[in-house]
Amino acid sequence: MFRPVLDFIFGHKGTKANACTPEDIRIYAIGDIHGRFDLLEKLQVKIEADTVSARHLKIIQIFLGDYVDRGPDSKAVVDFMLRRPPAGWDRVCLKGNHETMVLKFLDDESFLKKWRRGGGLETLHSYGVGPVEKMRDGDADKIQKKFRKKIYKAHRNFFMNLKSSAEFGDYFFAHAGVRPGVGLDAQTEDDLLWIRKEFISSNKDFGKIIVHGHTPVKQPEILPNRINIDTGAWSSGQLTCLVLEGETRRFL
Repeated sequence: MFRPVLDFIFGHKGTKANACTPEDIRIYAIGDIHGRFDLLEKLQVKIEADTVSARHLKIIQIFLGDYVDRGPDSKAVVDFMLRRPPAGWDRVCLKGNHETMVLKFLDDESFLKKWRRGGGLETLHSYGVGPVEKMRDGDADKIQKKFRKKIYKAHRNFFMNLKSSAEFGDYFFAHAGVRPGVGLDAQTEDDLLWIRKEFISSNKDFGKIIVHGHTPVKQPEILPNRINIDTGAWSSGQLTCLVLEGETRRFL
């Protein structure tokens, strides 16, 4: 069983030898949150306590996307992302495929049926739209109008302006992964947000270690070419943070 807090250091065993972050920074990469604001709050407390040992380092917090859907409090998660990070920290928010679902429904009410299957009902509830489960598919336009009124402009802009990838040193961060055989600078947003089988099954060297989420696992996966930190927070109650500093890796 995956422990709530993994405080041991993996080093770089089993992954690309000597993969390293830029000098004088510490990275905290957080997996898919999916509306579990309660877990995010607890993890943030742990991260802030952990940074006590990094006063001489620059702190970069990277969120891998999927802030919304499935869990009960998507709105609170987005509110958190819009707050200023602690002084001296940089926060990088990447886009997940579920953020594209929100935008899709805001533009096309017929997308509601598909979004429901992806956990959109919980997101609508968190924004005060409901009871959607009692509405018919023919009410999609009414639900969309209510959602448009309820969702803050700042939240919509947040979804629209998210980055699809980031890279620091020997690490490349993306929500879902990358397409094998395509250079990191030539990846499409569709692949960065949605790819699964082709990426997960590949043993190719991508040039950098890919840190990703999107495909839930019981515990973090550390492989020669990638690190998966989506531990299914919305259902497992385990939200994972990967800490990178120099050549070391550890988990909160």
